[in-house]
Amino acid sequence: MRSTHRIANVALAVALGACSHARQSVATVAEDTPWPTGTFSILAYDPETGEIGGAVQSRVFSVGNGVLWAEAGVGAAATQAIVDVSYGPQAIAMLKQGKTPEQIVKTIWEVDSNPRPDWPKEGRQFAVIDAKGNVYAYTGPKASTWAGHKSCSAPKAKCTAQGNILAGPGVVDSMVAFFERTPGHLSFRLLAALEGGQLAGGDTRGQQSAAMVIVKKDGGVWLHNDTVLRLQVDDNPEPIKELRRLVEKAAGQRRPRG
Repeated sequence: MRSTHRIANVALAVALGACSHARQSVATVAEDTPWPTGTFSILAYDPETGEIGGAVQSRVFSVGNGVLWAEAGVGAAATQAIVDVSYGPQAIAMLKQGKTPEQIVKTIWEVDSNPRPDWPKEGRQFAVIDAKGNVYAYTGPKASTWAGHKSCSAPKAKCTAQGNILAGPGVVDSMVAFFERTPGHLSFRLLAALEGGQLAGGDTRGQQSAAMVIVKKDGGVWLHNDTVLRLQVDDNPEPIKELRRLVEKAAGQRRPRG
């Protein structure tokens, strides 16, 4: 079973006010006003197991609705900030065509028709990792500050961390450092990256939801299942803490490597 998994930060989800504002109700926001969004995420590849995955946290409801896209043996993508969810499936399709992450990110951004001036493509944040761990990320100049990205540099560490509306560059720095220094299964390393990002200040608006996906061909607990792990915490005052509980529970049913 081949499967493309979507976990994500949808701009049309229940949203929040600007960075320093309280949460707004849907009734108080005009229908044509884009929702303010912010998130921090990580994409990674484990060369020892062949697993590809990603994790994300944000101060929006149900971030697991569009940010992360992954397919076993192909790669993964994260589309966020002034988000265009279509970047995800486009990236997976181009990875299948043999395009590099850099080619994919640049091509998709360049052909973006920028259909809404109030939702400009210069505010997009987009990252791609392929099945060999090659990464490339883009943070647009209009992504809400602080916004930026950083890739892993330690030996055998394959990752890219990115975020917007963050406390500062220390958030992505901490995410990468925690990922690189954490041993064990990819799920625990991705989780550690989120915890590291939060310790460094995270999303300046706070916390609300988190999600994780990991894929590998036939790597799931059932026959012909490419989903090693797919978890979603939609609304929780401590979503990363709850995600840890789920990751630890999932570890108990994971079949031995073979």
